[in-house]
Amino acid sequence: MNELKKRDMNVRKSVISLLLGVTGGLGAFLATEAFVGREVRTPSRHELVGPGIKQVAYTQESSVVPEEGGRIDLRMAAKKAVPGVVHVKTIQMGREYTGNPFLGYFFGGNMQGREVPLTTGYGSGVIISDDGYIITNNHVIKEADKIVVVTNDKKEYEARLVGQDPNTDIALLKIEGEGLPYVEYGNSDDVALGEWVLAVGNPYNLTSTVTAGIISAKARDLGMNRGQMSLESFLQTDAAINPGNSGGALVNVKGELVGINTLIQSPTGAYSGYAFAVPVNIARKVVNDLKEYGKVQRGVLGIRMGELTPVLAEELGIRETSGIYVGEIMSGGAAQKAGMKEGDIIQGINGLEVKTTPEFYEQLGKFHPGSQIQLKIKRDGDEKIVDVTLQNSYGDTSVEKEEEFGVLGVKVAPLSKQDRLRYRLNKGVKITDIRSGKFKSAGLQKGYILVKINDTVIYDQDDLKRVIQSLENEGVFVTAVSPRGRVEYFAFSLID
Repeated sequence: MNELKKRDMNVRKSVISLLLGVTGGLGAFLATEAFVGREVRTPSRHELVGPGIKQVAYTQESSVVPEEGGRIDLRMAAKKAVPGVVHVKTIQMGREYTGNPFLGYFFGGNMQGREVPLTTGYGSGVIISDDGYIITNNHVIKEADKIVVVTNDKKEYEARLVGQDPNTDIALLKIEGEGLPYVEYGNSDDVALGEWVLAVGNPYNLTSTVTAGIISAKARDLGMNRGQMSLESFLQTDAAINPGNSGGALVNVKGELVGINTLIQSPTGAYSGYAFAVPVNIARKVVNDLKEYGKVQRGVLGIRMGELTPVLAEELGIRETSGIYVGEIMSGGAAQKAGMKEGDIIQGINGLEVKTTPEFYEQLGKFHPGSQIQLKIKRDGDEKIVDVTLQNSYGDTSVEKEEEFGVLGVKVAPLSKQDRLRYRLNKGVKITDIRSGKFKSAGLQKGYILVKINDTVIYDQDDLKRVIQSLENEGVFVTAVSPRGRVEYFAFSLID
């Protein structure tokens, strides 16, 4: 009996403890509900704390868009962007020779050669359409003989180079596919300082790597293309970017593409706090031009200009302290035809403010020859709106398609690194296609390298086009290097 009583008392204590626990838990739940105004919150899973920002709670239900108070969730942005970012592998080919050179020298016989991969490189790219167009950096692929793209699901494709633009460091690739995941375009004009962004790419061959940071600065000019038609106007970010990230995506919290990660500024060659991306509005225009025309169409205003600073304003004796100061108007140019004058100060293009040279080039770089733009200028303290029709670099408003050069009937390309080494040339363009025309009739063929026409040395396609456009009814004397490496000469007349 005593044993039964003891066992019964133990059961009662267990039941009482259980009831107290349930009651206490329910009381705590009701008290918490009353304290937060009847709103029940799910527990935080991850926390992000940084200088000058509030603690951020990442919850399953939180919005992908930043809200008041610092709430932000970058997971959806990563989910949308990662499948559309690819690994770009480049291969340069060389020749490997077999045989014994000593025996060949004394006893005759040729060394046997075969083409083999010589060097490989890597970078990133961004799929921008479901049929396989990919943006990357020009420096990633510029000396490649073969380009291989590996998608996020590990499929490999050989890519075709559609076009490239060294001035913006943008290149366009194409792979054959359908229904591919791609990253949607955002608007880099709307990006704000302090805005959160993700860098997506393949640093050090580590595929599908995501790093987070903020926009540290806009319209950054690093002075790399001095003397050229520079379009340097980088987005600066502190998201970690390392070798292999080049050509990858910089996306906003919606997962939209706002930049193409391009370079870092570092004493060590690795990430040390600052990285730079080409704004997507520039990249998008370059890509569309490469697809439609085969080359980038640049609208030219026809002025010599400089960035106005307080020091320069004091020297010039003017009140305005920011904007683009027009120092000279080119005769026959777009600015002169629109009525612009020396001393005008450009402060806006199509309603967007421009205070610095990079901002000016970024906005101007969106337009083609023939585009009409509105400039906000200050002249003698008065504000004016001027309508300007942009021209091309040759002084008219037509776009320039990359095609045969009229009656000459050739297409050309820059020399590859392999060609420069093989022929020991630092100049010239290589004929990649030749059709009926003066060059073919004179005996030139595909594979010949054009190094000089009359007295003009040819360094690139633009040199060739300029000299051809300058020719009138005169004789043409061509200096070329044959595929065998021999210097040959060709002469013909433009008169039929």
